[in-house]
Amino acid sequence: MQEQQLGFGIDIGGSGTKGALVDLQTGDFIGERIKFETPRPSTPEAVAATAARIVELAEWDGPIGITLPGVVRGSSMLTAANIDASWLHTNIHDAFQSVLGARDITFLNDADAAGLAEVAYGNPQSRSGAVIFLTLGTGIGSAFLVDGKLFPNTELGHLFVGEEEAEKIASSGVKKSLGLSFTEWAPRLEKVLAEYERLFNPSAFVIGGGISRKSARWLPLLEISTPIIPATLLNRAGIVGAALAAHSPDYLAG
Repeated sequence: MQEQQLGFGIDIGGSGTKGALVDLQTGDFIGERIKFETPRPSTPEAVAATAARIVELAEWDGPIGITLPGVVRGSSMLTAANIDASWLHTNIHDAFQSVLGARDITFLNDADAAGLAEVAYGNPQSRSGAVIFLTLGTGIGSAFLVDGKLFPNTELGHLFVGEEEAEKIASSGVKKSLGLSFTEWAPRLEKVLAEYERLFNPSAFVIGGGISRKSARWLPLLEISTPIIPATLLNRAGIVGAALAAHSPDYLAG
């Protein structure tokens, strides 16, 4: 019988910070996900303390993967979306290790983590060719995948489509704030995907985020040439991808 491989991931978002123990063979959670509100203000020190509470409750003493809502390079964040601007001036590794102890900690962008999880445990089409993985939430997160390998820290949600950023046109946050029906929102998403298609010519789009659970209501309304695949891991993806990256850092490029 093969020995079970476990990992631990923490997904830090603008509103919630979540963590769980992950079975790295299946991508399933072991036990319940642990969640706290992301503190206000969401400084590195305050968020690190919240992450430490999650790890303590889980009784985990191994490596940890942590996702962040911005561009992550080494021990630095180059952008900070939906969290305090003080992240841009902090050695994030030192901030977290001061409360988590001397253990291996891997940081990565939240959409990159979700993309890695989809490659490892989701639809097999995400592992072949040039795939653009998108998370539609408050904004639009993105991960570029080539034959399952990650090109990290893409920010397609901030690409201008016409005179507006993509995420201000077609995120599910915009759909909610404007009270749009799926019929009203789908042309906005189609406009954004068509621009991504024109610029990058992917073999497929994989779309995640909570709205992927309702893909039957909007996917038939889209008319572009590139295949569009709903993601399968839904709200597990960030945590699972973080745990995977911590266990196997070679998943990360750059």
